[in-house]
Amino acid sequence: MYYLIKEALTPCDPKDIRGDGAQYAVVLTSQQWQQQRDRFDMLIDMEMDRPQETKAVVNLDSLTGTLSIPDRGSISGPNHNFSFALDEKGIVLVDDSGYAEEMLQTLCRTKKWRLPSLERFLYDLLEMTIDQDLTLLEKSEHSLNLIEEAILRGEIESYPREMNDIRGDLLDLRVHYEQLIDLGQELEENENGFFREENLRYFHMFTERVLRLRDMVTGQREYVMQLRDLMQSQLDVRQNRIMTVLTVITSIFLPLTLIAGWYGMNFRYMPELEWKYSYPAVIAVSVAIVIVCVVWFKRRKWM
Repeated sequence: MYYLIKEALTPCDPKDIRGDGAQYAVVLTSQQWQQQRDRFDMLIDMEMDRPQETKAVVNLDSLTGTLSIPDRGSISGPNHNFSFALDEKGIVLVDDSGYAEEMLQTLCRTKKWRLPSLERFLYDLLEMTIDQDLTLLEKSEHSLNLIEEAILRGEIESYPREMNDIRGDLLDLRVHYEQLIDLGQELEENENGFFREENLRYFHMFTERVLRLRDMVTGQREYVMQLRDLMQSQLDVRQNRIMTVLTVITSIFLPLTLIAGWYGMNFRYMPELEWKYSYPAVIAVSVAIVIVCVVWFKRRKWM
């Protein structure tokens, strides 16, 4: 599809991109690009081998690169990947999946510009790749808050899978943001002079927004690490309580074990063996020992 960048993104015929001087945006498949590349006067060879990262490369007469955008519905899943090439006249997006065409159709429906330009188009296009991220990060932070509350209530006894999934998503987003920052800075540098100086502020605004998102992701990753430490400390406290109970029980029954071992020897001249009150006396002494131990441990706050 061919579009002119006017007050809105306007569909046009291929021949119109050489018309009234308006800059253009074009979406082609890789096969169409090979067939029509001479139309754009950009003597470059774009990367078509399933791009796996977001980057920009400065050429003699063009700026080329790739965009690899995580699917916000499944960040750990496959990315949306496509290539691009641009100069001062316009930009060509090469995509076999149809994702880039969907983005441009959305811009057609939702954007109108008082001062249309290639720079403003690129800003809105790049903004579409992160426009849901603030809400996404707010949801992940809310989920982490709920996990923290559950840990403090003692409802979680092992590392939850949800927290592991959030940690993986945050890692993927951080890598994506780092690449977007590099892309924004490359555009703002304007090495080939394709962009108007007064419009470079769009790329600066985009880079600043991505920097804030990256800082949020970094903060949440640190929050995940704190939750892991909190969970480990809660497990340690629980284990210490169990060990305390076992130690108290052992301490209480140790004297009783001594008594049982002592009178279990059955020596011939043990006087207590012939005394008719020996059995109730041992019971009374044992009960007294248990009571004294329990009272002592409670006063020392060991139980």
